[in-house]
Amino acid sequence: MIADIHIRGFDDADTDAVLALWRDAFPEYLSADKPHREPRRSIANKVAMRDGLFFVAEREQTIVGTVMAGYDGHRGWVYSLAVGRAMRRRGVASALLHHAECALAERGCLKLNLQVLTQSRDALAFYTAHGYAADDVVSLGKRLPLAPGAAPSTSL
Repeated sequence: MIADIHIRGFDDADTDAVLALWRDAFPEYLSADKPHREPRRSIANKVAMRDGLFFVAEREQTIVGTVMAGYDGHRGWVYSLAVGRAMRRRGVASALLHHAECALAERGCLKLNLQVLTQSRDALAFYTAHGYAADDVVSLGKRLPLAPGAAPSTSL
């Protein structure tokens, strides 16, 4: 990892910078055919959990990467590992992933899961290089209707 990268916990004041980073790192978030992607709501929901598992990487006081993790007492998960395109292949993602893994291990997590879009070959190669392998499972999903009284989130 480059020496001038600092990983710390997310702060509410980071929200706009994180959203900008995600626009750069995840252009598919801007696609109208991905209505389940509500990054501002994802951030608010994660912050509300108060689990201390949302991290940002900074370089010269600029957020250059993010990772969210979760642990339910059974399995750990990694979400939203992102690095801005200008900072890729410099060890930032590896450092963020390691940081999340350590935070989960400290909580007693023994198994970590993550999901990668099948067409994301670079991401698959990255995780494979870090010891991840495909489990013999199928990931299923279901979109739920917006609950009465729940407000739709704003987009990126």
